[in-house]
Amino acid sequence: MKSNKLALAALLLWVITIAVFAWFFIRGNTTAGTDGRTEIVLQPGERDFVMTEMRGLLAATQEIMEGASQNDAQRIVKAARGAGMAGAADVNPALMVKLPVEFKKLAMGMHGDMDEIAKAGESGKPVPELLKMTSSALAKCVACHQAWQIKAGS
Repeated sequence: MKSNKLALAALLLWVITIAVFAWFFIRGNTTAGTDGRTEIVLQPGERDFVMTEMRGLLAATQEIMEGASQNDAQRIVKAARGAGMAGAADVNPALMVKLPVEFKKLAMGMHGDMDEIAKAGESGKPVPELLKMTSSALAKCVACHQAWQIKAGS
């Protein structure tokens, strides 16, 4: 009888732990913002990392635009490849838990789009098509910046 109660308590504790982890994984470490966006609260170093990632995507996008203006598909491929999923592979799992699932979808989608732009350029797609793909990818940036704000917590 005692072992049944202990097993039930262990199972209940396990279920609660999984539920709390799932809740944090989906919601992240967020709070209501003052401007209608949701604030993602990160440690200063984590915030710096995320902002550096965003600046990298922006710089790659600018490089894609510059390559397109010169009709230089190889420049587009190089810029897009540098901002692809390989660059996102080093994210700390503890940071990933703090990010809401919708934010993660947009961010990973953007990195994936960069890989697709690079593949399309390598396969000989014309520059206007690469620009169209870039425009679609930028819609994720706009959606993210409209929904989220990164705040440094203490």
